[in-house]
Amino acid sequence: MFQPGEIKPYPLQFKPQFKERVWGGRALEQFGLTPPEGAIGEGWMISDHPNGITKIVNGALAGTGLDVLREQFGAEWFGKNGLSGKSQRFPLLIKLLDCNDDLSVQVHPTDDYDKLPAGELGKTEMWYILSAKPDAKIIYGLKENVTREQLAAAIESGQVMDQLQEVSVKAGDAFYIPAGTVHALCSGVVVAEIQQNSDTTYRLYDYNRPGLDGKLRELHIEDSLAVIAYEGAGASYVDTSAMQAGEWLTIAESPYFKVQKGLIASDAQLTTSKDSFEIIVIAEGEGNITWGEHHEQPVQAGQCFLLPATLGVYSLEGKLTVLRSTVPAAE
Repeated sequence: MFQPGEIKPYPLQFKPQFKERVWGGRALEQFGLTPPEGAIGEGWMISDHPNGITKIVNGALAGTGLDVLREQFGAEWFGKNGLSGKSQRFPLLIKLLDCNDDLSVQVHPTDDYDKLPAGELGKTEMWYILSAKPDAKIIYGLKENVTREQLAAAIESGQVMDQLQEVSVKAGDAFYIPAGTVHALCSGVVVAEIQQNSDTTYRLYDYNRPGLDGKLRELHIEDSLAVIAYEGAGASYVDTSAMQAGEWLTIAESPYFKVQKGLIASDAQLTTSKDSFEIIVIAEGEGNITWGEHHEQPVQAGQCFLLPATLGVYSLEGKLTVLRSTVPAAE
């Protein structure tokens, strides 16, 4: 067993856990990833969830699962904000999604929903659109003034899509999706998702589509109707297309995560805080992370790194588009 003091902190990269989904495809291969055969919809890039624990692939801790790292290093390396109070797991789950087909129309509960599975949290998340076909769209909330009764009737009559808001999307768009927001990614987008460490999803519509086993997938109508925020939960959208090199822009902020987008033309010097680890997602480009006494880690689009809170000063070098996530202090 390692002790935190025995190993100097460094940027941690993990072996993804790939998930076959009826709506998936092969787009994650564009990032140099090697998913197994099949319709791969999700790459869990950094995960401490029972449905997929990722293991470190680089440095002295190679082969160590994020769950083991959390048990041995959590308090020091994750920072004082860096463990989830209810589950005591790593608080975030980082994914890349290949939406080769439409996802189910769905909603996630808040942490205080009384029918959550044992040990599960609610699920607030954000999407950053890595690429999008010209006509790509998402479902993002209900139309104005839709009530629970109206939505229930529309589900019953097979007209639920008439109650939902569609939004066109392009690469660089960022969407904050607090728990209670009805949403669905649609075909033709590849997305980076930063979310609470939860795997609880309630489907309210799935296009009458068979799953991978040939059977209709389960819907969760009562749970969905119970957890939807009919007056809105604070969902917000940021168009980042006007950003300039050297700029950092906050694209999502919640009690669970703060996500900034940075455009780096040559290099940017940054510093971790002892309050929180950092997650770095390379959205575009290639370069290096450098830290300490001449340590260097090559990076490229699609890669994700966990930077311990104790890493301190580091630099991102190259021509890069980066998502930088931290965990704020509990309110």
